[in-house]
Amino acid sequence: METNGPAPVLSLFGISKSFGNIQALNRVSLEVFSGQVLALVGDNGAGKSTLIKILSGVYAADAGEIHIRGQVFKHLTPGRALRSGITTVYQDLSLVNGRDVVSNVFLGKEYRKARYFIDRRRMEKDTRRLLDQLHINLPSLKVPVGSLSGGQRQALAVARAIHQGGKIIVLDEPTAAMGISESQQVMALIGNLRKQGYAVILVSHHLPQVFAVADRLCIMRHGSLVADLPTGSTNLEEVVALMTGLKAGPPSEVRKAAGN
Repeated sequence: METNGPAPVLSLFGISKSFGNIQALNRVSLEVFSGQVLALVGDNGAGKSTLIKILSGVYAADAGEIHIRGQVFKHLTPGRALRSGITTVYQDLSLVNGRDVVSNVFLGKEYRKARYFIDRRRMEKDTRRLLDQLHINLPSLKVPVGSLSGGQRQALAVARAIHQGGKIIVLDEPTAAMGISESQQVMALIGNLRKQGYAVILVSHHLPQVFAVADRLCIMRHGSLVADLPTGSTNLEEVVALMTGLKAGPPSEVRKAAGN
């Protein structure tokens, strides 16, 4: 991999994973940088979900290394991933619909005073500061989360991820089943995350949205990373061809994806 320029906050080297006779990942190597949106794209079964579950500590890789700001890991646990600054927002969002905005941001990590009492005022103050920082507009901090729109719920899940210490934010199909307006809100949020220096890994099937927001495209097929391209140097037709195998990646990009 290239060593010039800013250092990556996250590097994967030769990550492989099998499930029985199925090779889900085959020597995947890539780099993630602060202030950049990396889109992970590929058809169903390409290995995207397996890769982000390895990053979030759900799966352990069979081979390879994960480097996070100079620390080297053979595998991550969910706790270790979180402590290292990796937070994953899955499609189900894991929000509690019957509880309000503040309760969801602090779920399981509530501030307390005098040991036994929840410090609601401090939690509300920090929630408002966080939402303002991310330019997230919600009708009220006290509204039940189940009454929010899909875009607002996605934004809230991202806010909680950052409150938990996330510096590398993994978004799994963040606009799935959303309308145009809600999707635009989520794309704007991703843009704000980039501006504020967060590293974003975006997993999406929606290629037009990917081209609108991503800096780089990492294209996967059959468990391998076949190309790592700046978004501005490719187009929709080429990406689809690489995803489906109708076109092999240019030699230099294939070598980079393979970690050579």
